[in-house]
Amino acid sequence: MKNSQVSRRRFLNIAAITAAGIAVSKKVTFGMPAYIRDLKKPHSVFKGVQIGVITYSFRSMPSSAEQLLQYCCECGVSAVELMGDAAEAFAGAPVAPPRPQRGSTEGQGAWKAHLQALADWRQKVPMTRFEQLRKLYNDAGVSIYAYKPSALGANNTDAEIAYAFRAAKALGANQANVEFPTDPAQTKRLGELAAKHKVYVGYHGHTQQTFSMWDGAIAQSPYNAINFDMGHYVAAGFDAIEFIKAKHTHIVSMHVKDRKTKENGGANLPWGQGDTPIAEALQLMAKSHVKFPATIELEYQVPEGSDAVKEVAKCVEFARKALGA
Repeated sequence: MKNSQVSRRRFLNIAAITAAGIAVSKKVTFGMPAYIRDLKKPHSVFKGVQIGVITYSFRSMPSSAEQLLQYCCECGVSAVELMGDAAEAFAGAPVAPPRPQRGSTEGQGAWKAHLQALADWRQKVPMTRFEQLRKLYNDAGVSIYAYKPSALGANNTDAEIAYAFRAAKALGANQANVEFPTDPAQTKRLGELAAKHKVYVGYHGHTQQTFSMWDGAIAQSPYNAINFDMGHYVAAGFDAIEFIKAKHTHIVSMHVKDRKTKENGGANLPWGQGDTPIAEALQLMAKSHVKFPATIELEYQVPEGSDAVKEVAKCVEFARKALGA
């Protein structure tokens, strides 16, 4: 509660500065890279490349929709891939009970009842609160380009999937993202429903990614697309630059992290310390005038004395320098 109150005060302080249009001189706000001197609006488009962040990056901190916006403002990020929990809580979704531990029967009944209540809520919820959330973010200078709710799985109903696409549109996103399904029938199902709503499904992969992994899904629907993770791709032993050059027309967003190659152990490391060609990829994006954003996904261990906001700000600064902005 204490952390939440502190975060709320910090958010209100930033909102007040934003509303008043007060420019900060040489001193910068906590967590911001030194080159940002104006808190009126965050800005993370460098040489035409949109640098965004998935809000999963802030999982170690209090994470209401308002707090996530605060973090974006603090680290200068002007676009996000928004995870579903915060948006749904903002919109009034049923509160989840503690999730049962894997392999345990304790709490399973309450969890199943919650999933049913959530499915019913998703089917009926008006989009008003999602539109309000979009306005809240946009007024602060942050766009929402992707939405990632837990509503696109094989066990979710068609009504829940339709909800995911409607909510994505209400938030201003052109894509609803999900982990890549193992069953081609599910990518066909999602692709067909996505086409009805004209919202892309961005399929995300981990180290199971291969050069041809998405080809079958893309053939099924023009709204099946790639949420590429270049760090995981490198850790799987492949060339991310080659993939981007060949598949860029089907990529709707790209997760960026720095991992060692498979041969070097695959570790997640601070940007610039791994084997992932982040700078080269961003420069290729600028040169090729691609339209998809590069999404910071913070997965390396946050150093002692730092926090996720400070580390995301370092990633933004890395991208700015890599692009010569």
